Amino acid sequence: MGSHCSKGDGCCEITIDEIYMIRELPVSATTKELKQKKKPILPPSSKPSSNKVLKARKIQAWWRGTLVRRTLLTAALNAWIIQCWWRHTLARMLEKRRLTVLRWMAQETRACVTIQSWVRMLQVRQGYRRLRYATHIIQVSWRWYNCHTRGFFEGTYEITGDKLSLRLDIFLGSQVCRISDCISLPIKN
Repeated sequence: MGSHCSKGDGCCEITIDEIYMIRELPVSATTKELKQKKKPILPPSSKPSSNKVLKARKIQAWWRGTLVRRTLLTAALNAWIIQCWWRHTLARMLEKRRLTVLRWMAQETRACVTIQSWVRMLQVRQGYRRLRYATHIIQVSWRWYNCHTRGFFEGTYEITGDKLSLRLDIFLGSQVCRISDCISLPIKN
């Protein structure tokens, strides 16, 4: 068997004279069995030269290392893909939870603001009604006092033909109210 490989300007040829069998032992084997089975797999008739055996072992070690590196790279890539997916899923779950809490807080804040505005409105309305009632009581009392003590009427009237001319002056403290009117009288002949 042979293989041809070129690297750069030079060319190298690898020739494999003998193939060694590699067997895997069952898991249940004990250490004694392992020591007994560690006999060379080479055919007893011909012993290859040590140089060829070293080269074959070197190639086999290189190939095994390549396979192990390839397997480890595949495992690492698969683990990376799973980690990326999990991080993405976790970020989505956290964002969903954050938005739910944010909505709940906004709704709670709106409810608090509404209740506070209603309570303040009722307090202001109650205070306004108290002031209005007090103002009304004071005004009625003052008007009664002012009119009762200082108010008087003065007036004149004149009848001419079928008309009545009326003039009234009402004095309430510092205020004067004048009423003048001409009323036609229905006189029957």
